[in-house]
Formats: sequence, C-alpha cells, structure tokens
Amino acid sequence: MPGTTDNGVRLLPAAERTAAAWKNGGGVTRNIAASPPDAGTDEFVWRVSLADVAGDGPFSAFPDVDRTLTMVEGAGMELTLGDDRRTVDECYAPQDFRGDVPTDCHLIDGPVVNFNVMWRRGAARPSVAVVRGRLTITGKALVVALDDEGAVVAGRALGRYDAALMNAATATAPLHAMGRTAVVTFAEPTP
Repeated sequence: MPGTTDNGVRLLPAAERTAAAWKNGGGVTRNIAASPPDAGTDEFVWRVSLADVAGDGPFSAFPDVDRTLTMVEGAGMELTLGDDRRTVDECYAPQDFRGDVPTDCHLIDGPVVNFNVMWRRGAARPSVAVVRGRLTITGKALVVALDDEGAVVAGRALGRYDAALMNAATATAPLHAMGRTAVVTFAEPTP
C-alpha cells in the first residue's frame, strides 16, 4: 500500500507508524505526518498524530501551539484547561484549544484515542473536518480513515487509521468515505 499514486497522493499506512512517548511521558502518540517531515516536538510547523490516553493526568504543554483534538475511541474525558472545564464525550467532534494552557485529563470510563492536529501560532491554521460520503479533495490535504468502515482516496483503500497525503496545491482526488474520515486541509506546504 505505501507509495505515491499517479495524481500525487502519498499513502501513509497505520502499520508503519511506531509509538513514541508523549513529551511529558504520560502516554503514547503515533505521528501520521508533520511539516517539515520528521520534525520533532519543538520544530514542527504543524503535526498530525493519534494519541492513546490510558490514564488520568496532564497533557504535554506545547508553547505557542494551538490544537484541534478529536476523540475517535472511548467514552470520553473531562478536561480542565486552565480555569475552564470541558467534557469531551462525543466521538468525531473536533475540539479546539491552546497547547500552552495547562490541561489536565480525567477519563470518564476507560482509555481513549485522540486524533490531534497541532500548529504553531502565526502559521496558517489547518482546517479539520470529519466527513462521510463522496467528495473531491483539492489542494494540500491529509485524509485519515478513523473507523473500520474505511475510505477510498484516488482509488486506493484506506483501513482504520491509514492516511493519504496530498502535497500539491493543484492536486485533486476523489474521496469516498464509507466511515468517519478526517480531512485536514493546509494553506502552507506539506512534506
């Protein structure tokens, strides 16, 4: 499945990702894509990942970074973001918050998996949508199948957590999202 299709879509299989400890050591993450490619936690312009949250505790702090978190598995979390509280108990509903605000997590009923999109303040903000159905993706974008029903991008099947990266501003690819599928669009160069 790896490789680039004729229309500039690069496939990023979930099976090729390795788990890495969170910046604060409180969980694990699997990076899907970043700009620049292979950027560390202090160098990325944007980064997209899946994070396993197995227990209560703080999220890693990311100075000058904003984020969109979308819970994709689990019953939910009670988040304390500075002085604010937020209940995240609906899968596939993107939540925006600042990465440098102290954030503490209390799991509602067991572990969760979060789809994370992070970007440096001052960089172009990525757009995050969770979709189903048929549409055409145009421009720089990352597509990630979020459930077992999967998706087909540019004629290539994506299973759960597989991704496809479109790197050219002129790229166009048909998407058939049979299940819940994240579409992240970028206004700046992708890797």
